[in-house]
Amino acid sequence: MSAELTTHQGHCHCRTVTWEVQAPAKLRVDECDCSMCDMHGFQHIIVPKSRFTLLTGQDNITTYTFNTHVAQHYFCKTCGIESFYVPRSNPDGYSINFRCLERDNVTEFEILPFDGKNWEANAAKLAHMSKD
Repeated sequence: MSAELTTHQGHCHCRTVTWEVQAPAKLRVDECDCSMCDMHGFQHIIVPKSRFTLLTGQDNITTYTFNTHVAQHYFCKTCGIESFYVPRSNPDGYSINFRCLERDNVTEFEILPFDGKNWEANAAKLAHMSKD
């Protein structure tokens, strides 16, 4: 994927939580089949924390954690959408929900399957994605 970065905008359904992210125009999107992602259809674009900016809605976010409590799942209190979160595989980054991304600056994307059902065996394959 291209290393040149562009600014992408995104939001929850009601647009109370809005953000921007620096990522390539040509995107790699991971589709995980772990119990959490499979149930709500999250499609991942993992970025370093330095490339993510929450613009609005900080006070309208609720957090859900489970198991190890490393992953921080952020949901809009109004519409219930999880548009981004801190993943357990990349606690130094954010996973952006591709389904919540405005596509204006996306030139191309590829959706790749990720074996989240066998998360422990596969998580290390994602670690490089949150590095600057």
